[in-house]
Amino acid sequence: MVKPRRFALVAGETSGDLLAGLLLQGMRQRWPDLQAAGIGGPRMVEQGFDAWWPSEKLAVRGYIEVLRHYREIVGIRDRLRQRLLGRDRPDLFVGVDAPDFNLDLEAALKAQGVRTVHFVCPSVWAWRAQRVEKIRRSADHVLCIFPFEPELLARHGIASTYVGHPIANVIALEPDRAAARKKLCLRDEDTVVAILPGSRASEVQYLARRFFDAATLMQKARPGIRFVVPAVPALRDRIVRLAAASGLGAALTVLDGQSHTALAACDVTLIASGTATLEAALFKRPMVIAYNMNGLSWQIMRRKQLQPWVGLPNILSGRFVVPELLQDAATPQALARETLAWLEQPEKIRDLQQGFTDLHHLLQRDTAQLATDAIKKVLEG
Repeated sequence: MVKPRRFALVAGETSGDLLAGLLLQGMRQRWPDLQAAGIGGPRMVEQGFDAWWPSEKLAVRGYIEVLRHYREIVGIRDRLRQRLLGRDRPDLFVGVDAPDFNLDLEAALKAQGVRTVHFVCPSVWAWRAQRVEKIRRSADHVLCIFPFEPELLARHGIASTYVGHPIANVIALEPDRAAARKKLCLRDEDTVVAILPGSRASEVQYLARRFFDAATLMQKARPGIRFVVPAVPALRDRIVRLAAASGLGAALTVLDGQSHTALAACDVTLIASGTATLEAALFKRPMVIAYNMNGLSWQIMRRKQLQPWVGLPNILSGRFVVPELLQDAATPQALARETLAWLEQPEKIRDLQQGFTDLHHLLQRDTAQLATDAIKKVLEG
């Protein structure tokens, strides 16, 4: 009797859970008897994943913020490593993003003979270029979501495969704006701004209040404007409290998740830097990208930055196609001004949408097939 494949996966936060859930779907098509466990979220659980810890445990960004949770995170990693090298030893480990957690874990597992794959190349092309040596020690293979990454990794002797971005296959090339608005009880003639303050507690802490203050300024400038705010379940209560304090009342609606519906429905989005900005680009929506964090963490990150852009749409375009307002520049006044400016520039929006459509085509690949082909070779190697 053939033993079922046993894979271990670790995905941190909402975006990693989404990517891992899509990857697991492809894995199950290839290996129907697959057993998968580790750290994950609801999208992974939907695919039969056994989550020993929830992915929110790893949803921390910034040097100072990580220090506050360091002992707990390291404790989880140590217990997981012991489990994976003991009674629950897998045929393969897949670290999904979360490089600060996963690369060290992968290195320890690889040293003990466990095959390792890292899904989503750490952004060594954007910052922390020295991390490339850690990738080589840690991963037998890297699954890349951007087309320029395999060539970069090959220069350092790292095996990799461009598999496309799985979200590009989930989001329609032409999103149905009317259906999304109907679902959210919005009229076709409404001016709608989607506010996405992030999926981490630290992001909501530093961004939500200034986003809502910006929304208040926008409403004063354009009465009748509507705001929709997708909230991850773990942070919904906090976002609801901040939204209530804004005084926007019925003009603002906090949603249970539904970020894709909000992006499909909106005219423009005010959005935290991260994976969600790429999703907004795939929905062909103009956006203002913002970020704010602990001041010391910001100074450390700035010194490591290799490119002038932070937002993925700008990085992939190689220029500032959408505004970025970071740290001290992310004032409510500036956020409101830049967001409203999009509503006065229909020609610029059309050009942006064409560029985002080209990007969508570039990122669309049969990710499940390409990824599982690469994993199969690692298992057989």
